[in-house]
Amino acid sequence: MADTVDSLATRVHDLLVAILTEGPSAGAAAGLQDVVARGAALGPDGAWLAAAGHTTLGMLALAHGRTDQTLLHLDAAVTAGFNDCVMLHADPLRPLHGTPRFRALYQRMLITQADLDEVFWLHQEMQVMSRDAQQASVDNLGRLDTGVSSLPQVPMPTRRPHTSGVWVTRLDFASTQSALQRTALKAEFQRSSGNTALSLIDDSWDYARARRDAWGADELDSRRLRAAEARAFVERPGAGAVPLPCPPLGSIVYPV
Repeated sequence: MADTVDSLATRVHDLLVAILTEGPSAGAAAGLQDVVARGAALGPDGAWLAAAGHTTLGMLALAHGRTDQTLLHLDAAVTAGFNDCVMLHADPLRPLHGTPRFRALYQRMLITQADLDEVFWLHQEMQVMSRDAQQASVDNLGRLDTGVSSLPQVPMPTRRPHTSGVWVTRLDFASTQSALQRTALKAEFQRSSGNTALSLIDDSWDYARARRDAWGADELDSRRLRAAEARAFVERPGAGAVPLPCPPLGSIVYPV
């Protein structure tokens, strides 16, 4: 079956979710290398997928202290269209800011103001989602009901990006959503099935409290959903559509 942009994007998404939920593996790294080759083979339409693969491989190399490989992959990612200057201001990458190779690849990136606004929102929202997931896990501790709460998902921006690099960040965003959702649902199903088993064998099971817990959880779920919908990305009127160099290195504060 011939590769398509959609099929390769799905594969990258699945690889990223596996890395986020199960940790890095040799299989995931090999899969990303394969995506790089297949994405490049698709020509300009698939270049951003090669960029996504190189970016993740670069971050995996950085986690193992292999700076040269990190810079090699990031340089290749920029060549393929990567332009997420916000990501390059994350704490793990700040030690590289002083290296000439990093500064050179950073200065090659171009992005429009409208795309930069979205990229910043995507990173900010990934931080918010992570905090929400942590809070939800705390809120669900001790619940006696058998309902299952899923994390609400903020809508993906629907605007058409001016630069292909935005698709890389959107893929990171979607993968983070899926990984958090998968982890939350796994914990919720374990809690639900445990409560079901205990209610069958414990004659003193507090069914009244279980009902109250279910009502409280439903209310919390509704509030989280409304909050997520309210955070949806809104394009700023008049935001520039002309690709320009990224803001100076060190001028962006990574969202926390």
